[in-house]
Amino acid sequence: MAAGRAFFCAPSSIGATARRLAFASPPARPLASAPHRRVRGRCCASISSSSDASPPAPPPYVLTTPLYYVNAPPHMGSAYTTIAADAVARFQRLLEKRVIFITGTDEHGEKIATSAEASGRNPKEHCDIISNSYKMLWADLDIEYDKFIRTTDPKHEAVVNDFYSRVLSSGDIYRADYEGLYCVSCEEYKDEKELGENNCCPVHLKPCVPRKEDNYFFALSKYQHKLEELLTSNPNFVRPSHRLHEVEGWIKSGLRDFSISRASVEWGIPVPNDTKQTIYVWFDALLGYLSASLDDGEQASLQQAVDRGWPASLHLIGKDILRFHAIYWPAMLMSAGISVPDAVFGHGFLTKDGMKMGKSLGNTLEPKDLVGRFGADAVRYFFLREVEFGNDGDYSEERFINTVNAHLANTIGNLLNRTLGLLKKNCNSTLAFDSIAAADGNSFKNNVENLVDKAKGHYENLSLTSACETVLEIGNLGNLYIDEQAPWSCFKQGGEIAEKAAKDLVIILETMRIIAIALSPITPSLSLRIYTQLGFTEDQFRTLRWDDTKWGALKAGQAMMDPKPIFAKIETEVEEKDQASPKEGKGGKKKARSKGLVEA
Repeated sequence: MAAGRAFFCAPSSIGATARRLAFASPPARPLASAPHRRVRGRCCASISSSSDASPPAPPPYVLTTPLYYVNAPPHMGSAYTTIAADAVARFQRLLEKRVIFITGTDEHGEKIATSAEASGRNPKEHCDIISNSYKMLWADLDIEYDKFIRTTDPKHEAVVNDFYSRVLSSGDIYRADYEGLYCVSCEEYKDEKELGENNCCPVHLKPCVPRKEDNYFFALSKYQHKLEELLTSNPNFVRPSHRLHEVEGWIKSGLRDFSISRASVEWGIPVPNDTKQTIYVWFDALLGYLSASLDDGEQASLQQAVDRGWPASLHLIGKDILRFHAIYWPAMLMSAGISVPDAVFGHGFLTKDGMKMGKSLGNTLEPKDLVGRFGADAVRYFFLREVEFGNDGDYSEERFINTVNAHLANTIGNLLNRTLGLLKKNCNSTLAFDSIAAADGNSFKNNVENLVDKAKGHYENLSLTSACETVLEIGNLGNLYIDEQAPWSCFKQGGEIAEKAAKDLVIILETMRIIAIALSPITPSLSLRIYTQLGFTEDQFRTLRWDDTKWGALKAGQAMMDPKPIFAKIETEVEEKDQASPKEGKGGKKKARSKGLVEA
């Protein structure tokens, strides 16, 4: 379900007469024995009016990434989506929401079978290896998901079969012939007018092959007006707004029915009523958002999946698969009598040095390599800070190094390091005042609190770049304050001036504590290192809530850790050579790497 996945639509006139399925179909039935209604954006069973009934549990915050296609190992695009999703999930947990963060892999289809054969493995072996590579990368990137679904899981197949039967019962599946030029890499039939010379696919630059199939189709055109009504009544269903305009344009141009089966593809879930065909990967994979909620080994059903917390609060996807999530998916759910998700957010693409990334250009960006060289915090921070969420964004190594060194090593890391150094030298690493008393009558505290509220609003609006900028602004405020107050000089003067200097150190350390919480959705490991240096335990960090950003947690007599740099400044080989041999001329190849936890 990642970039490159595609579909094919039935033409306005199908080659052979469409044949409505003649076999008996059970009548449509409700999805639950009790009526459903929307409560705070969720679908839940109606609540008893009895006065002694306990209040309903708050609905979960269900967040999903795409289910990534396993024809190849994970790339930076899929890593970017998942980093962003993890940041959103961590923020929602800070708000004390019951979060269900879903990710996983899409493992069926012709392209998977082809990739497996090329690697000398059977499809299941291939899927096992690639799916595991996603899990390993997510661990390297500090991704804390709640559910990882694979579309080859037995529970998923059960949900797909139930869903297919339900849509069939709604009268929205029919059989028809289709003939056209097919791109195996896109898994899509193409119009000749969009193809290049020799009928080459414009995306993969490979010739499309003639193919004729007898398939099953989903009656998407039937839901034209319902989808128009959905977007009119809920303009936040598709975000950001320019993506909404794209979807509105697609719908306005007229919706065509699309094929939901393949006769020539063996690697997939068999169509329940026709085992000679397999279910088209998109009609299969989207249902992973539902089947993910089920536990392995339990008797799986569509209804159980719905009851576990559907609908999703937010689908995070790349803009290339927006059509599937904003048009096909809600129409499918409507057909099955299931609530549509609350929102779909389509982010942009990543480029490298201003160019589209590709193996043929030799400019791919491997997330595993980036994490190995610079660490998860640096990778997470750069892409969430420098790529405005919802728009395209560019990576260059020089910009990467400059950004993370300036923001994480210098602005944040150095502020903590030098403040703890002053505390150790002048106060035996122990706070002389609690943070409320230290900031009494000081406008600095109010400025920090205002910025914290601003950062919260940005997180809530999925403005992750702005959230990073606002937290960094708190750090800049702290650096400016300590430079202006110059406590290192005040301590030398003794008396009330030295007492004021001791208060200033408490104020900065309380600011660092707040920064650690506010930045934790973006850089969780860095935030943990900050928090433990302030004398707290990892267990205390794990139980933090956004409300803990309120000023006043540091207490008089609290012991701080000895200063130790919290972020590895990224050095280049040229810089290291210059530092080691200052008389030698500057030259040689510039190669960046993390140098360990060195002082910025």
